[in-house]
Amino acid sequence: MTFVTRLCVFLLLPLAAWADTDCRPDVDASRPQFTIGYGSLMEDESRRRTAPNTGHAVPVIVTGFERGFIAPGSPVGFSTTYLGVVQQEQTQMAAAMYQVFRVEDIKATDRRESGYCRVDVSPDQIRVLDGTAIATQGQYWIYVNDPARSATATEQLPLVQSYIDIFLTGCQQLSERATAYEGDFAVACLETTGGWSTHWVNDRLYPRRPFIYQPNAGWIDRLLDKHIPEFQSVRIE
Repeated sequence: MTFVTRLCVFLLLPLAAWADTDCRPDVDASRPQFTIGYGSLMEDESRRRTAPNTGHAVPVIVTGFERGFIAPGSPVGFSTTYLGVVQQEQTQMAAAMYQVFRVEDIKATDRRESGYCRVDVSPDQIRVLDGTAIATQGQYWIYVNDPARSATATEQLPLVQSYIDIFLTGCQQLSERATAYEGDFAVACLETTGGWSTHWVNDRLYPRRPFIYQPNAGWIDRLLDKHIPEFQSVRIE
């Protein structure tokens, strides 16, 4: 079953069941709190801008969730289709995990991620790849998509290179910390991401010399060219 087929099945789930779900479970402030990031929050600078009161991010493999470009931005003006996740048994994805030191920051993230539900992740679903042990007493959270707001990329809401650059730069940073992983963590990021689309634009500034604004441009482009066939369809914006 392809990623798009699984997404279609997910979208057919009764919306009433989603509405009845507790989208903001209680946070036990007496326990360590951790968030699993799977998109722009994997990149250090991006994460610090949006979640400054957090610890060092570590690379992880998470079971039971599937990542894809399934989170459309605003249809007004110019936006993109972002990464999101759905719950999917036996599926794995490469992601980042970081500790959140203040409950208020979790609540603030809840408000920012208004189109997502925060759900708990069991410690036995998480494999830490930097050689450290997982804190079994902690609470672990991930934000999953509302099926009513999930869709793959379109011409109006394409994939954009600047967002993919942030995602893959985060994967590259985490690769250096994945000392207990037998493979290439950055490649695992690509291989555990669905929803790649030919609706994809290169919005880097001065793309003929992209390294001026995106130092990882050459590495990112070679990685995408090798592993993602849709990269051949990217158009300059």
